[in-house]
Amino acid sequence: MRSRRRPAPDTDRRTARARLREPLTRWMFLAPAGVYLALFFGYPVVENVVMSFRQYTATTFYTGAAPYVGLRNYADVLASDLFTKALVTTVLFTAGSLAGQFALGLALALFFRRRFPLSGVLRSLLLLPWLMPLAVSGATWRSMLDTDTGVVNDALRHLHLVSSGVPWLTGTSQALVSVVLVNVWVGVPFNTAILYGGLLDIPPQLYEAARIDGAGPVTTFRHVTWPLLRPVAGVVLVLGVMYTLRVLDVVLVVTGGGPADATETLATRSYELSFRQFEFGRGAATGNVLIVVSLACALLHLRVDRRARLGREAVR
Repeated sequence: MRSRRRPAPDTDRRTARARLREPLTRWMFLAPAGVYLALFFGYPVVENVVMSFRQYTATTFYTGAAPYVGLRNYADVLASDLFTKALVTTVLFTAGSLAGQFALGLALALFFRRRFPLSGVLRSLLLLPWLMPLAVSGATWRSMLDTDTGVVNDALRHLHLVSSGVPWLTGTSQALVSVVLVNVWVGVPFNTAILYGGLLDIPPQLYEAARIDGAGPVTTFRHVTWPLLRPVAGVVLVLGVMYTLRVLDVVLVVTGGGPADATETLATRSYELSFRQFEFGRGAATGNVLIVVSLACALLHLRVDRRARLGREAVR
């Protein structure tokens, strides 16, 4: 019998080097992204957590000799009446913004799915509110919603809908509605763009089949469009929650958190503690609570999405 040839030692060495080179190449490509995330995301979060356990004031922040206070900052923040009010306002602000942004974004995405002249130009113009700096958008809306000189109240008076100016920015109930409307205006282009992209991925043959079967617009949306658009809608809603929870610019520019803390959210509360009262430890603690709330929303979405995916696979 012929004996099998054993691979040459050089071939063994080349094979071993190739096996080592492949994972090393992967890590070399991942290293820059990992370093970037660690420096610009990981380090600030860790530093914020450390700061929340110390008594940082304007003096101790400058000297760096801040005493360790444990969970006192969290206890003070959570026990404050302003925290409870800010938490409720944050929930209302987030829910109202998401409902308005998603509903209008979906309606506009469905509208732009139809081909008509200048549809591309109109879609481009729709992105302007999203591209403008939030400070500029907030200042513009603050001028428009002014009780005495704003164009909104002026238009309502000319239409005989109100006899006197609506206190959009000075009324405790109207102010929250105002910042929600401004945030909806800012967020609609993002929702429209993502949902429009999801609609384009739906095969047109399904709509033709539904039309042949006699399905109307409502039935087609319910049984064709929405089931296939649901994964994209879930991503849009999660991103919307995480973005809206940390909205700061719009509230600060439009109302400044007032009147009487009516528009004070957890984000503006953290800013107030850190950069106006110079209680950096309590401000960091409030910011960490906001991070935990955002992570809880993201994990909830992942859990629900996983269950829905498993359910679809079980049906198949």
